[in-house]
Amino acid sequence: MAKNELISTTFYKKTLLVGVQSPNNKTDDIEAYYEEFLNLAKTYGIVDYVLLKIKLRSIESGHYFTKGKLAEIKTIFDEGDFEEIIVSDTLSGQQERNLHEVFDCPLMDRTRLILAIFEKSAVTAEGKIQVEIAKLQFAKTRVTGHGVHLDQQAGTVGIRSGPGETVKEATIRYLSRTILTLKGHLEKIEKARGAQRKQRLTQKVPLICLVGYTNAGKSTILNVLTHSDVLAKDQLFATLDTTTRQLFVGTRKIGLLSDTVGFIQQLPHQLIESFKSTLAELSYASLLLVVTDIADNNWKNHIDVVLKTLEEIDVKKQTLFVFNKADKITKKELQKRLAEFGDLPHVAISCIKPDGTAPLKRYLASWKPEQDKAKSKQDKAK
Repeated sequence: MAKNELISTTFYKKTLLVGVQSPNNKTDDIEAYYEEFLNLAKTYGIVDYVLLKIKLRSIESGHYFTKGKLAEIKTIFDEGDFEEIIVSDTLSGQQERNLHEVFDCPLMDRTRLILAIFEKSAVTAEGKIQVEIAKLQFAKTRVTGHGVHLDQQAGTVGIRSGPGETVKEATIRYLSRTILTLKGHLEKIEKARGAQRKQRLTQKVPLICLVGYTNAGKSTILNVLTHSDVLAKDQLFATLDTTTRQLFVGTRKIGLLSDTVGFIQQLPHQLIESFKSTLAELSYASLLLVVTDIADNNWKNHIDVVLKTLEEIDVKKQTLFVFNKADKITKKELQKRLAEFGDLPHVAISCIKPDGTAPLKRYLASWKPEQDKAKSKQDKAK
């Protein structure tokens, strides 16, 4: 059995972070995965913690952890006098309930953690509604047959059971009704965006969208290219709401540039569903700039996650891969990684170096939307 590895800060240890290398984890660099998990916890606000790294050869259906591993974690938890526990992987409702009984403390899995971060990061009314819908949809999956297990995911005021109706049925009915109401509010916001989109399409203004893994530097690129001051933090999910600015290269107006919410591996499907109205903007883009942190050892996996998510929301557009943070690795390593990537259109940039975004600007300066290219071909044929 692999020996567990403990990493701690100098702060008082209140939260036990359990980073799991499981058979379901397909990451190329497990240390980068642990670092991402730690960054998620810090983004949520965790300061005092111990990170426990464990390797699972199999997953136990009832408690997720095998009996021996669970006993080890319980011993560490009790001896450390922890107040809460967060697991890096996604748990089923049954696994979550069983672990809660074992540890008798607040417990979060990856899904709950990401939902909580999204809730903290939402600023606009639209973003808040989308996160609330995701939370309620998740809450529906945690309603048990013997009661309600929502852990403050949603209020239950006003639930009344009719004749013969179980608490579970009444709760699901309440949650479904609330989700429907919130979706109605979201549709009103979407109508306003639709009117703006119609005006843009009528004027044939190209839309370029920044997409990519969270914390890849999309907002920083938006700021550099459009001379804006959009919030850009070295933090996961710093941007949830779509931001659009006019894009000029030199004196020529290229079109509009939009920043979008970042993706992450094992992104809760409830969030993908609730943010579809925002992500729908990608369907109207003339060009996607897929931004990737080329210095991250899991860069290839990050690209796969982004492309898989785009496929899930049925977005197929002209694409340029933008490898950001090229300054963080040696030129030799950069060339090696670019060679591994292949021949798809791509540029490597750095937003902190003078003229570090020049390759991207040159591409955009010569870029034409597909419809313009088709028109040029028709004109030449005439």
